Amino acid sequence: MVVRTSGVSPAALSPPGRRRLGWWTRVAVRAGLVTAGLSRGLGLGAGSIIGGRVTLVLDRQALRRLATGRRVVVVSGTNGKTTTSHLVAAAVRTAGPVAHNAGGSNMADGAVAALAEAPDAEYAVLEVDELHVAAVAQAVDPAVVVLLNLTRDQLDRATEVGAIASALGRALADHPGTVVVANADDPMVVSAATAAPGATRTVWVAAGASWLGDATTCPRCGCTLTFTASRWECECGLARPTPDWWIDGGKACSADAVLPLDIQLPGQVNLSNATMALAAAQAVGVSVDRAALALREVDVVAGRYAVVHRGSQDLRLLLAKNPAGWAGMSSMLGEPRPLLIIINAREADGRDTSWLWDVNFEQFTCRQVVASGERAADLGVRLSYAGLEHQTVPDPLTALATLPAGQVDVVANYTAFHQFRRRLGREQKVTR
Repeated sequence: MVVRTSGVSPAALSPPGRRRLGWWTRVAVRAGLVTAGLSRGLGLGAGSIIGGRVTLVLDRQALRRLATGRRVVVVSGTNGKTTTSHLVAAAVRTAGPVAHNAGGSNMADGAVAALAEAPDAEYAVLEVDELHVAAVAQAVDPAVVVLLNLTRDQLDRATEVGAIASALGRALADHPGTVVVANADDPMVVSAATAAPGATRTVWVAAGASWLGDATTCPRCGCTLTFTASRWECECGLARPTPDWWIDGGKACSADAVLPLDIQLPGQVNLSNATMALAAAQAVGVSVDRAALALREVDVVAGRYAVVHRGSQDLRLLLAKNPAGWAGMSSMLGEPRPLLIIINAREADGRDTSWLWDVNFEQFTCRQVVASGERAADLGVRLSYAGLEHQTVPDPLTALATLPAGQVDVVANYTAFHQFRRRLGREQKVTR
């Protein structure tokens, strides 16, 4: 089945070529791979960042050279990059080997490491931080760019959301041959994808927007946006495009396809991520029928959604790092299980924890809640103002002892999530 994609045809995508790396690039890649292996062997981390960084120090053009001849899909946005890139990689893998920065290292060094690890892969699926899309796209000349959403995040590092949308728009205008798979329900994304009319070819997906706190006014003219049940628009002419893909009753639909989304990942937001992945796979030339089957096999994404058995407790691990992420994740929580929330404020999280005041914690009044992490006190204050009875226990493993046996939902932001997983892993090794 061929899906209508605003004039895009898989045949229009150029076939892959053979990468001919110069001797110095080969030396740089080898040095990066050795460094990454040493990092893993010494237990210092996965090695993808340091390995890619070493390669780039030795050869600043390594990313461009490693990407030459591949069909590259870049996945970006504030939330859902890691999950969607895993879904896209699973879908594209039905057509051939894929290089993928599966660990979530989403800057240039992570992309280099992923490409170096899979030198013969015809395809590449690269998760890319929204602030780094322009630089990465300049190097890899992507066949497809997926734009999921744009909301506030890491307020001390990232610039204002409208400025990010404008920068993305300029970056996309530099790649007229790229297909942009974009969320039609996010005004910031639509503004970015339409910043240079005719410069790119766009596939619109009605992926929804669970939080619109940054999209009450038009990113183009500043006027108040008008929202109805199925449309948003501004008097300046910016409006929700007609979608090429949409979700209807648990199915991904287009003009030519109706595909059941029988995925294992929880929540409405992951149905949206899966539909974006299908649109991206089709745009890069992959059969959507095979792609839909592949999406059903994805159950855990870099530790997210995993259930870890610890003593008498079953811990379901979820990640949420900003107000929009919490809004999307809320549909996954379901029944009122005990809830452990872990918050850090390291560089990768953003040092500013004021975002906690935009999260609707008031919805969790019927749960037993424990605030934990390096910024447990900040979280505890917010929970008190939300009217939640809770305990504040900074150490997450100690905090678990205050919760009953059975199922427990653990929600953490970025560094807290990975720190907690590592501690659980070390604990399990010791007890074996």
